[in-house]
Amino acid sequence: MTLPAPPVSSPRLIAIVPAAGIGARAAPAEPAAAGERPLPKQYRNVAGRPMLRRAVSALLADPRIDRVLVAVSAGDPWVEAALAGLPRVAWLECGGATRADTVANALARCGAAAEDWILVHDAARPGLPLPVLGALIDTCLRDEVGGLVALPVADTIKADGPAEPGPPRVARTVPRDGLWQAQTPQMFRASVLARALAHARVRGLAVTDEAGAVEALGLAPCLVPGSLLNFKVTWPQDFDLMEKLIHD
Repeated sequence: MTLPAPPVSSPRLIAIVPAAGIGARAAPAEPAAAGERPLPKQYRNVAGRPMLRRAVSALLADPRIDRVLVAVSAGDPWVEAALAGLPRVAWLECGGATRADTVANALARCGAAAEDWILVHDAARPGLPLPVLGALIDTCLRDEVGGLVALPVADTIKADGPAEPGPPRVARTVPRDGLWQAQTPQMFRASVLARALAHARVRGLAVTDEAGAVEALGLAPCLVPGSLLNFKVTWPQDFDLMEKLIHD
């Protein structure tokens, strides 16, 4: 059901964490038993706690965030235990076919006013440092469009060519000047984000993050320097790396 807006003054800061996927690229730690659903990567432990819980806790570290809403798939059997005891947290069974659909569904049901700020954060980024989150909020509150956490690209970037037998081959080197690697959170006014996601859906745009949808409206989100600690746990070996970086 739609969550009623609490009786507080606007604009508020509301975080949405899409967590309806299964993380197919991160192979499960153990195969599921016959008849059981495989454990999605966001519920696997990182340093003794579910990765989703760590990602949500990172958002709660800034008291300016009014609440965190976790968007999960229907009948999710793990979310209640993963988030037990966390304040200012609720979950919605509103997962969609894509990340954009999941975020749009959560946004429609969260009770946000048009001028409220929405921060969307990946469930697979448990290492978000509080100073990075604070810098994003400080910057966006003064900005007309909003923005995202990102890192300047440091490596040489290669683009491959058409698929051929054998290994992929380099077609060209892409100049890295001015390139940024998008991270999350990404922060926009509720009205702007809703309009951007609706526009992308109508146009059939395959946006992979909220900033991409906002850019498709002709707007230019601002870039806030992120952190290497805020990398997205994607591949099996990423769990080992994150374990080494998180010590609490």
